[in-house]
Amino acid sequence: MDTGNLSLAGCEVNSFEPNLSDSVGELIEWVRGKGKILIVCHDNPDPDSIAAAVALRHLFLVKTGQDAVLAYGGVIGRSENRKMVELLEITLVPISELDLQQFAVTCMVDTQPQTGNNSLPEEQQVHVVVDHHLSKRNLDDVHWVDVREHYGASATILYEYLSQQEVPINTKLATILFYAIKSETQDLGREWSKADREAYLKLLPISNNRILFDIIHPQVSRNYFSTFHAAIEHAKIYGEFLVFNIGEVENPDLVAELADFLLPLQEVQYVLAMGWYAGTQILSMRTMKSDVQLGLIIQDIVAGIGTAGGHGMVAGGQVRSIGSDCQAQQKLEQLLTERLFKAFSVDPVEGKSLLQVRGRCQVA
Repeated sequence: MDTGNLSLAGCEVNSFEPNLSDSVGELIEWVRGKGKILIVCHDNPDPDSIAAAVALRHLFLVKTGQDAVLAYGGVIGRSENRKMVELLEITLVPISELDLQQFAVTCMVDTQPQTGNNSLPEEQQVHVVVDHHLSKRNLDDVHWVDVREHYGASATILYEYLSQQEVPINTKLATILFYAIKSETQDLGREWSKADREAYLKLLPISNNRILFDIIHPQVSRNYFSTFHAAIEHAKIYGEFLVFNIGEVENPDLVAELADFLLPLQEVQYVLAMGWYAGTQILSMRTMKSDVQLGLIIQDIVAGIGTAGGHGMVAGGQVRSIGSDCQAQQKLEQLLTERLFKAFSVDPVEGKSLLQVRGRCQVA
């Protein structure tokens, strides 16, 4: 198989936008007739990763007649994401259930090889990478690389592929692409680009508003509210930093969701959230400040003990082989908090509980 590299250098260094019509056409012709296609999302995939995978599958199916298998590791945990997959009838297969040797073309969307946030074995050859996160390693061994760290969503890149190739976008595909951009950029309020805005505005009129409403307002379990209670109860404020560890969670997406939930707290500029799921400590960082690089900061925080990445205002990571017992959790929280101070070059301060205990009225 020809593995000559077709990297879009302009996307990687952000110096210019590529001629997508010609470039994507080259990708399509390279894939044509090669056999079975695998498209890998990152673990515990979010709407952006899923939407990008669905759109790339649609591109190949329409232009070459080749279908693709969409794979992921971990779980689809967040209620909104499960509802999205259900209502839009998206088929995703756990990567552990697949024989990877049967695929002639392996693609990754919203993730990259050996980043620690996907379950593709390191020895598996990757041929196509489409992502909007900063590359952590040289990707010269990948045939097609389109990495645009200045874009707010990978879904936007795939929307441009479809538009440039004049591939019809049906209502379900429009809905998932729109929701991905909406959620990833917080309705164009966080780390968005002109391209994200254009895609958002063009997709909205052809999206299904009823399905969007149902996705955004799913029913949740009582445990969901118990986890919010635990986060609020255990959160500590260290000056402009808020840190909390909710221990074991029923799905890993709750860590990021709670980081977003607590970020608007007055006087807090940064949130470091953590929770334990299936032997792995899930980390999430958030800030309202647009002049920092949380993706680089969280890599410093977990250096030597885990993997991490992200953007300026949003980042996440994993620390594996950590126990769920109180002693192990407290030790890790203390270590990461100390590293947080060091990463921001600030002196440690004593933590204060988020909750202010109030007396309750006694009813006779």
